[in-house]
Amino acid sequence: MTGVRLVVMTTARLSTTRMLPVAVALIALIVAAGEFVVPAGDGRRVYHVLMQLIVGVAAAVVCLTMATRREDAGRRWRQLVGIGLAGWAAMRLWWLIRAFADPDGLARLRPGDVGFLVLPALMFAGLLIGAAALPRPVPLPGRRDLVILVIDSVLLAGSLIALVWSLVPERVFEQGGRTPAVLALAVAYPVADLILIAMAVLMLMMRQGGGAVRRQLRLIAAALAAFGVADTLRLFDLGADGLNPAAAAGALLGPALLALAALAPGAAPGDLNLARRERDWLHLLLPYVPVVATGVVIAVRTGTGGQLTSFEAYLGWLGLGLVVARQMFTIVDNLVLLSRVTEGQRRMRHQAYHDPLTGLANRALFRERLDAALTARSAHGGPLALLFADLDDFKLINDSFGHAMGDRLLRAIGERLLGVVPSGDLVARLGGDEFAVLLDHRAADAELIGNRMLAVLREPFPIDGHTIGVGASIGLVLPEPHDRDLTADTLLRRADAAMYAGKRRGKGTMARYSGGADGGPHADLPHQLAQALAGDPSAAGFEVYYQPIVRFTDGVTVAVEALARWNDPVAGFVDPDVFVTVAERTGLVGAIDDFVLDRACADAAVLANIYGRPIDVHVNVSAARFCQQGLDSAVLAALDRHAVRPSRIVVEITETRRIPDLPRAIEVATRLRAAGVRLALDDFGSGYNALAQLHSLPVDIVKLDATLTDVEVSPERSEALCRSVLAICESLGLTVVAEGIETAPRAHAMASMGCPLGQGYLFGQPVPPHRLGEPAHPLVS
Repeated sequence: MTGVRLVVMTTARLSTTRMLPVAVALIALIVAAGEFVVPAGDGRRVYHVLMQLIVGVAAAVVCLTMATRREDAGRRWRQLVGIGLAGWAAMRLWWLIRAFADPDGLARLRPGDVGFLVLPALMFAGLLIGAAALPRPVPLPGRRDLVILVIDSVLLAGSLIALVWSLVPERVFEQGGRTPAVLALAVAYPVADLILIAMAVLMLMMRQGGGAVRRQLRLIAAALAAFGVADTLRLFDLGADGLNPAAAAGALLGPALLALAALAPGAAPGDLNLARRERDWLHLLLPYVPVVATGVVIAVRTGTGGQLTSFEAYLGWLGLGLVVARQMFTIVDNLVLLSRVTEGQRRMRHQAYHDPLTGLANRALFRERLDAALTARSAHGGPLALLFADLDDFKLINDSFGHAMGDRLLRAIGERLLGVVPSGDLVARLGGDEFAVLLDHRAADAELIGNRMLAVLREPFPIDGHTIGVGASIGLVLPEPHDRDLTADTLLRRADAAMYAGKRRGKGTMARYSGGADGGPHADLPHQLAQALAGDPSAAGFEVYYQPIVRFTDGVTVAVEALARWNDPVAGFVDPDVFVTVAERTGLVGAIDDFVLDRACADAAVLANIYGRPIDVHVNVSAARFCQQGLDSAVLAALDRHAVRPSRIVVEITETRRIPDLPRAIEVATRLRAAGVRLALDDFGSGYNALAQLHSLPVDIVKLDATLTDVEVSPERSEALCRSVLAICESLGLTVVAEGIETAPRAHAMASMGCPLGQGYLFGQPVPPHRLGEPAHPLVS
């Protein structure tokens, strides 16, 4: 047995594609020897049985040996097939024993021959195991899939049997002298084979499997076909003295092909043939094709005066029952599928209309509800109120504790807002740190609900051992009765304007919109900003101020930073943090960047006259702009338009937004530097501008954020951080500018650590060009 296992292991390494022709050739040689060498009669009959015994034993050993090398479903079906083949070989041995005990009865079927059905029974179980391991394109719950496979297989086999019975002359089935029990046993073999073949064909057509699995199924189907041929020929020739060559070949080829299927490699992980999905309709039609064909033949026979035999009637009733059962399963499957589709649509709608982080309504659902409320108000004059909340300094929380903590805080805020807003009204997260509440049931309580929102948000949030405080600025809009043609965009802009008016007065407050469409202290800021930037920004109150960048060692101004300022004719002076944030949210920040860039290039000659020498100008560009088309061409066009040397312009990458496409930003930065423009990383040490971008972006200058240069708070810690960053920048050949220099001690501390340049209120605030001059503190060291 050890030698046999060794042979099996060695053979398993060979390709089944190479072994199949060898096996067929050997079987052909065996059958030819029996036909032409062995004398006819009992000797040939014993020879065929002996060859079947040898091949069956060898195939059983192969299957059982290969089963020991598997740990998945392939192990179980190989074991079952191996046991079945062992039983099939044992029945051959029993025939040989009978040949010596009763030579005259060898050709007769006996009740004990029912043991030959052990192999089909175990093959049936093995196919079910394989079917359960291979998924269908549309999975079915429980064991229903296997039940449907069995019904379809029996329906297909029964229809084919009825069709053959109706077309083949009755004399072919006449077996004189054979008892009904013997005939039933002889018929059971090919019927079982046909059912198994139908199962294998359906699995090939329906199951998702890779090439290895399909090769195994094809070999198994071929083996079953070989058994079917042998058993069918024996059924038609029960009185013969021995097997004819075709039957003998089928009886030998069947076990050999099963052995090759066991030797074939199993499916690799993830080896699924998803392309079989479009053939699902074949599985639905295939069992009914022979049913329809049989029905047509029977109808023709009965229509021409023919009579149905009792066997044909039994087959007809069996087919009808199976069709009804199959349709019941189909109805149940359709109901299950419909339920799944409905549930999937419900989940998709929830995902489409709800924020995945907080579970609140998202902007799409909020707009839909707001449009519906405005339509109802226009038709019936019902009350309506809108609250727009923007968290104060939420970016600092992300910078200090990380974005994971920020996400937990947003979820906690959503839960608190749901607790103070009546259940009939809508709470939504519009994006980022912006929330909105639509009150279309309790609009009269809008101010009360807004104050409750402020109160619950002022209470600290205990998260992961930290106590985090956060506030919010809220804008409230209560449409006037005469405002009949309001749109959702108008209400949102008014709520946004009221919120920013509250931020200008002081954070953590609620402001009600009362400015109307003509502006005022609660002006529609996004709309006015868009109008200002659509034409000539300078005519709408935009200016460019400059702040000096000073060398610590001698107090000389080496550069200035260009900063946008807006003094709107209607709204008045708007804080830069406010209008820049609005511009980023509305996609207008690029227009501000272009205005500042053009004005800075135009003022380059004026700045040179003020300081008596050419001076560098730093211009801010938002980080997100580096991933958009046209930044490098816009910079170079401004330089060419005003005849400014590229080396005099320093483009500062601001950190208010994360760079969404860093490889694209690196390409743009590389092109700018190749043209002679220098790059600076602004506010390094806060927000998104950190070591990762310092490592990736080809910058020339690093500007330390004021949180790093504030060495007066925790001097030892701050100094250690600053020295580390300065050392890194020095090793990379980068120039460092310390921002936030507001006091002389801070300037002395940064100079003593080796920082060369500084910028801050100590040297001057941002002012128009005509107010520039050398700083009030000309020498620091």
